[in-house]
Amino acid sequence: MKKSIILSLTTISMLFAENVVNIDEIQVTQEKINTTIVKDVSKEEIKSADLAESLVKNIPSVSLVRRSGIANDIILRGAKKDNINILVDDSKIYGACPNRMDPATSHVLTNNIEKVTVIEGPYDVENFGTLSGLVKVETKKPTKEFSGDINLNMGSFGYKKGSFTVSGGNDYIKLLLSASMEKSDQYEDGNGNDFYEQQVANGIAASLNPMVSGRLYSSSYQDAEAYEKKTLLTKAIVNIDDSSELNLSLNLNRSDNVLYPNTPMDAAYDDSDIYTLSYTKRNLGNYSKELNVEYYYSKVDHPMDTAFRVVANSGTVVTNHMNSSIWGSRIKNSMDIADSVLTYGLDTSVRNWKGQMLSTTGGVTTVTSTSLSSTDTKNKALFTTLEKSFGALDIEAGIRYDDTNIDNVDSAKTNRKYNALNGNIFAVYNLDNETRIFAGVGKSSRVPDARELYYGATNNNLEDTKNYEIDLGFEKSFGDLFIKTKFFYSKLEDYIYNASGFENIDASIYGAEVSGFYLITEDMILDYGLSYLKGKKDGNYADKDLAEIPPLKANLSLSYDFGPSILTTQLIASKGWSSYDSTAGEQDLGGYAVLNTKYNHNISRNFDVTLGIDNILDKTYTSTNTYNDITYIGSGDTELLNDPGRYFYINLKYTF
Repeated sequence: MKKSIILSLTTISMLFAENVVNIDEIQVTQEKINTTIVKDVSKEEIKSADLAESLVKNIPSVSLVRRSGIANDIILRGAKKDNINILVDDSKIYGACPNRMDPATSHVLTNNIEKVTVIEGPYDVENFGTLSGLVKVETKKPTKEFSGDINLNMGSFGYKKGSFTVSGGNDYIKLLLSASMEKSDQYEDGNGNDFYEQQVANGIAASLNPMVSGRLYSSSYQDAEAYEKKTLLTKAIVNIDDSSELNLSLNLNRSDNVLYPNTPMDAAYDDSDIYTLSYTKRNLGNYSKELNVEYYYSKVDHPMDTAFRVVANSGTVVTNHMNSSIWGSRIKNSMDIADSVLTYGLDTSVRNWKGQMLSTTGGVTTVTSTSLSSTDTKNKALFTTLEKSFGALDIEAGIRYDDTNIDNVDSAKTNRKYNALNGNIFAVYNLDNETRIFAGVGKSSRVPDARELYYGATNNNLEDTKNYEIDLGFEKSFGDLFIKTKFFYSKLEDYIYNASGFENIDASIYGAEVSGFYLITEDMILDYGLSYLKGKKDGNYADKDLAEIPPLKANLSLSYDFGPSILTTQLIASKGWSSYDSTAGEQDLGGYAVLNTKYNHNISRNFDVTLGIDNILDKTYTSTNTYNDITYIGSGDTELLNDPGRYFYINLKYTF
């Protein structure tokens, strides 16, 4: 069996990249100094639509923020929310929920994804706000040949999913259509408790505080479905001539009645639209190797309410209806100059965020207050990068200047203005064909968002967060053994933190990652990955531990290819969460080790079946701590949400 077939997702995401991770099908190509392309998430991640779970399983430096059965969030190297930048087909999308029910990763599903690229650190200047990392999601592309697939998936806890993709075209136009529908009951943890039973086990029903006990699921909804989700992706590529093309896409996501058991409200629905339009012209002349003009628009409509909770038995349902949208455009040109590649461009965007509190009694809805007055974040920027090789030394450097205005329609709120000059340099030295060392240093920043500045009655005076980071590492092949080691130190100045309200603090995060693979035989490979992080506040604090710094995490995967079948067994393990910020609501969590297995068999050229079991030993564990940047039910230990117990699934796939 060839290496390109059997490398599992756990470590292939780390191969031959300086500090970029790509998740895809098992084929490796190198594009630039710190980018590796590995293709096809949609073929590998068939168990769940949740991109966050896929990233956690396959990248040691990514951890999960468990909120529900779907729409979960990620932590990358101790960074979350706006501290990492998430793009879908080069377009930005921001969730509308101030309680992170709809993170950006929830607005694109694995069955529509062709590849994911994760850049760790401040090594991106083309996009606004890349503080500590960039996650680039690219959806499926149309093909000229008529092709497609049909997937039917079933799993434990009443999970059902159906999806299809069809693509085709000619020399002038290529089209793609992809759609899916899925739903699931509430999952059960290792103790056999569903969402309602976890609420009861955590003492919410027994609380004497009506603000806590009132958030228990009412008798009519204790067995409600956890979510229902539908998606539609359409794309067109128009070949204008041999050197230019036009790309158009529409990505629609519709989620209904998504349950969030450890927070006060559930999502009545969560609808998002992503529109993209881009034009590419190649070989315009000596001063333009490739010209790109891009425009995108995305919006999220997200009402969250108390309709399923005991408090609604009074006849009144409270709703926080939030809306988020952003449009952006970019002009980028690249050219060859003095044996180097120079890229430069303009980037601009306007993000709007707003929300209203509503009360519905007897079918009559009234507006009771403004949860977030309409806020525009307007950014304009110039950027440039230069790639140059000096024999065995490859260097890439970039610089970006941002001018940002944040305007709020409420005259009682203070408008903000930020300017920032950011840049980085990353170098790779090729000692020989088997050994490379690399180092990078960079500075990046991100402005506060509307929630951090203005949510409710607040009018915070926050500075933009600056990240000064250094990365070092090496990779080495020893015959059938490949090892890669990375170290980083991040100094965060004016870090936006939420202990008892948003404030600027100084902090530092540092860590190490080791990953690689060992080709045991031509048919068997072991992948491994290990990530260690430490985060500290700088200054005089009673608890100097930084919140949301996941403990030591390990990913191990053993793949065996025998003819038309592949068997993969995976172990995901985490040390106990013993370093945490108790002043920010975090608590001591135990460690865990979860064993998963997956068997894929090609029945024929066009038909294959996949059987899998996650959490084989039915462990009860909690992967996510309780940093009070999220509003939880109750206090103390009552906010925890356990992860799913043993989960069986089967997928039937027909390809044409």
